[in-house]
Amino acid sequence: MQKTILLGRVLAALTAFAFFSGFGRLSAAEETPQGKQDQSLLNAKPEDIARWRQLKFGMFIHWGPVSLQGTEIGWSRGGERRGLRGGGTGEVPLEVYDNLYKQFNPVKFDAREWVEIAKTSGMKYMVFTTRHHDGFSMFDSQFSDYKITNPESPYRKDIVKQLADACHAGDLIWGIYYSQPDWHHPDYMTANHAKYVEYLHGQVKELLSNYGRTEMLFFDGLGGDAKRWDAENLFKIIRALQPRIIVNNRCGLPADNDTPEQRIGKMQTGRPWETCMTIGDQWAWKPHDNVKSLKTCLQTLVKVVCGDGNLLFNVGPMPDGRIEPRQIETLKQMGAWLEKYGETIYNTRGGPFPRTEWGGATMNGKTVYVHILDPGVETVVLPPISAKIVSSSVLTGGTATITQSGDAINISVPKADRNEIDTIVALELDTPAAEAKALRANTQSVATGKKAAASNVFRKMVEVHGPQNAFDDDHETRWATDGGTHQAWLEVDLGEPKTIASALIAEADFGPRVRKFELQAKVDGQWKTVFTGKTLGEECRVKFEPVAAQVFRLNVLEATEGPTIEEFQLFEAK
Repeated sequence: MQKTILLGRVLAALTAFAFFSGFGRLSAAEETPQGKQDQSLLNAKPEDIARWRQLKFGMFIHWGPVSLQGTEIGWSRGGERRGLRGGGTGEVPLEVYDNLYKQFNPVKFDAREWVEIAKTSGMKYMVFTTRHHDGFSMFDSQFSDYKITNPESPYRKDIVKQLADACHAGDLIWGIYYSQPDWHHPDYMTANHAKYVEYLHGQVKELLSNYGRTEMLFFDGLGGDAKRWDAENLFKIIRALQPRIIVNNRCGLPADNDTPEQRIGKMQTGRPWETCMTIGDQWAWKPHDNVKSLKTCLQTLVKVVCGDGNLLFNVGPMPDGRIEPRQIETLKQMGAWLEKYGETIYNTRGGPFPRTEWGGATMNGKTVYVHILDPGVETVVLPPISAKIVSSSVLTGGTATITQSGDAINISVPKADRNEIDTIVALELDTPAAEAKALRANTQSVATGKKAAASNVFRKMVEVHGPQNAFDDDHETRWATDGGTHQAWLEVDLGEPKTIASALIAEADFGPRVRKFELQAKVDGQWKTVFTGKTLGEECRVKFEPVAAQVFRLNVLEATEGPTIEEFQLFEAK
């Protein structure tokens, strides 16, 4: 049975129809002349964002009565999914799912043990699912009886309080996940939605008032806009209660950070971001889940940090309250690696070099840490920078040969010294790495701004997704093809014959879709293949025998989904 505090009932009645119709209560910015609302409440302070960015690695925990079923939290619940386009329903019958809490008794749950596992794993913060889309509260909410402390629950203890207290005592930063959608609440996305918004605001206020310092809030609005949650007024509450809190972008407002899910986010230095990803396949615990290998886990962390992001790595505890031993073992091995090489991860920023298919770089002070994740790469070629390299070392052992010129920085590591997971080369610069400006090599792309053509354009939206976007030297634009396209070509006319010896191809941030490709030049009216390859990734640099031609083509022979290319650059032979 739901209980909702009857505050503002008159206002709720007056605005219920407006909320249901998508025209909810006006934001403060719309209610006042020229939107005089204090916009500072919508974003964290720069110093708090900078502090959060230094942490790099945190533990995400999805847990609740659903672990008894071993199915996905929220999504496996049967019944209507109000507010979700496409609807659908889960595999666990409603009457079963909604009563699981009456059997849920995690007698082996030990909050201090979870905190210790996180710290041993090298994690600096914890974010816990206080309530997911299924509406079940893992805390003692005064706004609902559908909660862990319900008298019908055999456990009847506040999980959130135990974890928050353990984090504070164990010097682990505490954060919460909270789902705005609630498929259990009778008023959610109905004519009484305004009443539900009061409920939502009330629970968020409880979570930020009753559990000590809370430094992160991970919303999960499933695409709902700001008006649906009355987000601007909600943010006023949040910032007033927890001034240092970092809030993600899933409440209809940009807030403080982006949240790519189950994928490594694109390299992005201008705005904070955090990849959230599972250690297995499922967010909540399931028997015999596939736990990622240590190599995959560590390389995921390194790629995220090289891209200037944080990694929120999820575990799903078992029904009895323990984190599965297989997950613990992998996490502890990550912690052991971080004990050795944490200086290359914590307190760093991504750069100054772009992340590529072989790895990337992090930086702190005058030191750049080059992470070479592909042991098959003999020589890494980096773009030139304004700073001078004054010394170098291989932190993972062995030696490296470094050469620096106006065209490139080359790093060569002998095969015997390459680490299977990550070969880390530290470069000491004569100036702070963050001030080392990237320079263009003496050879610039001759394809920039040239006439382009393609076999296919996404929904024929040439202005937005046309082939010209792959030749504009701008990684924010792209050539895109229709969904379901598995073969395509992208062509550029240089205007006159040029002798080309190398190319750079950057695939957009939707995962590596290209699985086989070739570069072709039109010579004497015939297409000549000058290079063949497999995956592209964020930045694929290729070299080939110099060829003189006016027209060049990227021919995608095989792709998992419609190819999407940010940049296709061609460089003349020296």
